[in-house]
Amino acid sequence: MVGVLERARALAKKAMEDIYFTEKCDVIEMQSVRDERTKITKASEIKVLENQPCKVSYGSLNTVGQTGTGATNRQTVKLFISPDITIKPGSKVVVGQNAYKASGVPAVYTDTHQEIMLDIFDRWA
Repeated sequence: MVGVLERARALAKKAMEDIYFTEKCDVIEMQSVRDERTKITKASEIKVLENQPCKVSYGSLNTVGQTGTGATNRQTVKLFISPDITIKPGSKVVVGQNAYKASGVPAVYTDTHQEIMLDIFDRWA
């Protein structure tokens, strides 16, 4: 029974990746790197994942400010990716020509995928 359940989960994950994950992304983190020659440690961009299958979804939220000045429209960006991958909050996620920042803890759907909210990347914090 357990083997059947595990096989069904694996098939569901493969179907999700084959059908929906039509894009590729790279994940970049800011990490401390020590130069052995100068003995100076500095922050550098390090690519931790490359060409990972994914899908980006765009949406919008209409919000009204507390001042009552009117509605504003804010774009939402969500990354769908394998649950086996770890993307730290604040990491840079590059999909095609667009760079985003992972903005929080992912919503992990046990066996098929995870959803990570993204913000437009402007600079490292």
